[in-house]
Amino acid sequence: MTVDAPPATAPSPDRADPAPVSFEGVFGWYHPAGGPRGVVLCGAYGFEQMAAYRPWRALAEQIADSGCPTLRFDYPGEGDSADLDAVGVEACLAAIRGAARFLRETAGVAEVVLVGLRLGGAFAALAAEAEPVDRLVLLAPVASGRAYLREMRLRAQMIGRLPDGSAMPAEPESLTVGGFRMDAAFQAELSALNLARIARPPAPRVLLLAPDPSPLAARLRTLGCAVETGPFAGLAGLVGDPIFATVPETDFARINAFAAEGAGPAGPASTAPPPARLAGAGWREEPLRLAQGLFGISCTPDNAEPGTPTILFVSTGMTVRSGWGRQTTALARSLATEGVASVRFDVCGVGDSVARPDGIQPLFAPDGFADVIRAVDHVAGGGPIVVVGGCSGAYAAFHAVCRDPRIDGALLINLYCFDWDPDQSIESVIRQTYGSAATYAALLTQGATWRRLIRGQIRVSKIADVLARRGFDALLRRVRRALRAPAPGGSVARRVATLRRRGAEIRLLYSAGDPGLAALRRHLGRTPGRADRRLGAPVTIVPGADHNLGSVEAQAFLGSALRELLRATRRGSAARAERPTPNGAGWLQTVTGTA
Repeated sequence: MTVDAPPATAPSPDRADPAPVSFEGVFGWYHPAGGPRGVVLCGAYGFEQMAAYRPWRALAEQIADSGCPTLRFDYPGEGDSADLDAVGVEACLAAIRGAARFLRETAGVAEVVLVGLRLGGAFAALAAEAEPVDRLVLLAPVASGRAYLREMRLRAQMIGRLPDGSAMPAEPESLTVGGFRMDAAFQAELSALNLARIARPPAPRVLLLAPDPSPLAARLRTLGCAVETGPFAGLAGLVGDPIFATVPETDFARINAFAAEGAGPAGPASTAPPPARLAGAGWREEPLRLAQGLFGISCTPDNAEPGTPTILFVSTGMTVRSGWGRQTTALARSLATEGVASVRFDVCGVGDSVARPDGIQPLFAPDGFADVIRAVDHVAGGGPIVVVGGCSGAYAAFHAVCRDPRIDGALLINLYCFDWDPDQSIESVIRQTYGSAATYAALLTQGATWRRLIRGQIRVSKIADVLARRGFDALLRRVRRALRAPAPGGSVARRVATLRRRGAEIRLLYSAGDPGLAALRRHLGRTPGRADRRLGAPVTIVPGADHNLGSVEAQAFLGSALRELLRATRRGSAARAERPTPNGAGWLQTVTGTA
């Protein structure tokens, strides 16, 4: 669970809020402060930075509260930054140098500190070697690109596994980790990266926190740097997984102290910079401050066609608005070239939106639909509206479309359940890698598994105990479900029928074998075609795809399904406009309450 770390010092009452900024095609966040020393946070790369996103934001807030203007940003081709024809090491180094210039010009700082995490640590050291900075913080930096790539290949086999537990097929000439791809050219550049060969001192003072800092510390001391070292106890919790990411409070406190030490008195914070705006071939983007602390990015086409639906991309799980593997950003910009506008936003508790008042994670929150409806408030009146979400995002989207008649369509991706069972543990559902008897049966078809059984390396009795326990728990939940009061709007089938009468278009898309298919069959029909008839459209099953649709092929299925939904929504919007809006009778209503 993500923990918001307390600031090292009390924030100034007149401290300015962080502001989204852009520079040289890079999107970032500027945390103003009045001190003479600025700090650039050079994040990790790809999946690791997606996991660390919200804790990284907490670090920026802490450092700014200590009086140092702070800037965090997305590398080119990552997050919300502009796309490049070729993403490479030099583009990342240029972004770091541009961030340092931004702080000097915007905040008027006299000194600059670079703080680099993992691959961002290597990038920070290389950028500082060419343009020395005043202080450098390296957090578990990648000292050897070859070793880093070996590690990423191992992680690629563990992240985004198929529903049967097997690893995703490797894509030729690219390395994909959690949906993030490194092409052959980028891998070749990383293979040549070696901080042991660094030739110039990157900074007079360096703080190096790593599991084994000794080799790199020795090299930096040889170059004349004063190096402080220590362990990085919170590394695994920081970059391991977006859902379970934690703030390493002790490590961040040491980083903050090193960065701010002796920086001099702070004056008033500088004025807010111009708003961030980015543009590419056929699309334009700008940040949005939505109601009650929600943050999003508006992506608009250069040539919008009247009547085309606007898409709301709902963040999935704890994944920031750019999406798993940055797929939401890429899809939004691709659709903009076809004339489709969209807003991708973070629900409360995710990315750059405010925390939930109750402090819990937003996954399957019973009031999560309210965030979606607040986003609808922002785009309503401009034509048809379609919501898109995956897993817990699909859950929030489903409940929003059931409650808000302004929503004309929804694409629900790997929807785990239609109504959350409060007797279930969210953590156990997420962590349950092998979730069913069918999964064990699939594993038993593999020769290696049979050999392990014969040798006695697999304890069948333990598997049987697990399955029996799960079966009993499932039976108990079914009994409790039967005794529970019905959900607003009645059964799932009844709610879907109500949506169809209203004219809303609903599409369901699943990875083959996804656990959410059980809820689909239970509520909308176990026989072939029954769910299709109730929905009024075929359920899309994507073969060979992981839960997050991380492969290129799976994303193509998603793009096709979304474009078909847009066409159907546009065809039906005129008919819906002629019908009277529900007057509030029944359970359809626009919700404006707080999450």
